[in-house]
Amino acid sequence: MTSDRSAHVSQAQLLTHLRRLEGERHPFESPQRLEAAQDYVVSHWRDLGYDVLPQAFSYLGQRFVNLVATRTPDATAPRLIIGAHLDTVPGTPGADDNASGLAALLEVSRVLAAHPTTLNCEFVAFTLEEFGMLGSQHYAQTLHNAKVPLAGMLSLEMVGFTESQGLQRYPWFLRGRYPATGNYLGLAANTRSRALLNTVARAMRTVPNLPVETMMVPANGWVFPECRLSDHSPFWDRGYPALLVTDTSFFRNPHYHQPSDTVETLDLDFLTKVTQGLVATIEHLRSSKFGMRNSE
Repeated sequence: MTSDRSAHVSQAQLLTHLRRLEGERHPFESPQRLEAAQDYVVSHWRDLGYDVLPQAFSYLGQRFVNLVATRTPDATAPRLIIGAHLDTVPGTPGADDNASGLAALLEVSRVLAAHPTTLNCEFVAFTLEEFGMLGSQHYAQTLHNAKVPLAGMLSLEMVGFTESQGLQRYPWFLRGRYPATGNYLGLAANTRSRALLNTVARAMRTVPNLPVETMMVPANGWVFPECRLSDHSPFWDRGYPALLVTDTSFFRNPHYHQPSDTVETLDLDFLTKVTQGLVATIEHLRSSKFGMRNSE
């Protein structure tokens, strides 16, 4: 059974976010479109009453920003970061990669604004993920330098695509260990993030008809570098517990980094369930006082 807050997740709101964010969002090929997406995210959060901090950094002589939204009930408590990246590669509208993650992020923030929690949650829209996670690298390093305690970080990386024809692929060393059909949500953790993985998986599985598969990777994922290709990996590298939350990206979605990555290819029911699972996760973490046990 889903949690009380999870029941407030709106598929219509998710679709609105997808439609507004769909379109190439590349920092050099389409900077105006990336800026428009940032403006949309900022407006959404400010309308909900969040404080929004543009966290600036430089790359190739230009200024870029991560967008950080908070409404902190206890500024001294370890925070849970939920993040998704804004940018795309050239030539793709980026509906799954990564408007789907952004849509889920925005909808979770709306539900929590209407139904507050005592958990210290922070929402982050990262930029320059497609350039080697530069935005999240900068943010994770900033937190590490300031010795900011984290309960954990969840990176929402492509969470809207499913397939029913048995087309799910795996690297050779994972074949036969996971389902042949790509209709599940994947959670990947490094060793340090085991407790976070177990808690999030348990919460996600309270959502009816949302299959969840988990994976533990040693050595911060360097033995399986594909599982490092999102904004969780800079947090792994700095000793923070973090998870990759994904539909498995190019191991499933044939539209990855293609002009065909459009809203019409997405499974809105699946995206809705994933978003419900994220809200349920926040409730589980709050009730278990997970953050206090995992602060560093």
